[in-house]
Parts: sequence; C-alpha cells; structure tokens
Amino acid sequence: MKSNTFLLVSIFFHFISCGMLGSLNSTTTIEPGKNFVLGNNQHQSFKVQLRNDSKDTMELYLAPINGSKHSAQKIAPTASVKVKVKRNTALVIQNPSIRTANVILKVTGDTGLSMGYQ
Repeated sequence: MKSNTFLLVSIFFHFISCGMLGSLNSTTTIEPGKNFVLGNNQHQSFKVQLRNDSKDTMELYLAPINGSKHSAQKIAPTASVKVKVKRNTALVIQNPSIRTANVILKVTGDTGLSMGYQ
C-alpha cells in the first residue's frame, strides 16, 4: 500500500515539474500593433481564461504549429473569454490598437508553453 501511494505521489510531482498540471497566472502587456503568442511549440492541450483589461478591443485566434489559423474572435474591453487550445496549437492575442493593452491570463492544463511577442 505504501509503495502505491509513493508511486502516485511521485507521478503527481513529475507532472507538476514538467508543466503538465497546475496553472499559470499572468497580466500580460502587449504593445500597439503587436501580438502575444502562447504555445508556439509542441505541447499538450491547455485552457485559457482571458480578460481584456484594456480600453480597446483585442483580437485572438488559434494557430496550429503546422501553419494555419482559425477561430478568430474579438474581445471587447473588460470582457472575458474561455478558450480551449488543442495540442500543438498556439493562441495568438493581437493588439490592433494604437495604445498599449493588458490581458489577464489564467492558463490550466499543459503550462510548459513557449511565450513571446511578434
């Protein structure tokens, strides 16, 4: 019995250390005319709760790492959305305005994701 418990605890900590469980919370600033890309690497699925904490409308879409894009949507100021992102797909958040924008992100699932600006 003790060995089974030890095995389960070991597996749990392995998944946490690999970014496979848990959550990531961030307030992300995006410069005017720039994109923030989350998950442009090989990964498992993840979910994002996103709140537009800006005065302007933001845009987002999904971009599989094989090169296509789909599921575009606009996020009004102060609005929140939940997005399910499939494995090996990036979430691209665009700031088309002339002002700096902020988004509040909560990411769950695979959190071993690349993050960067375009």
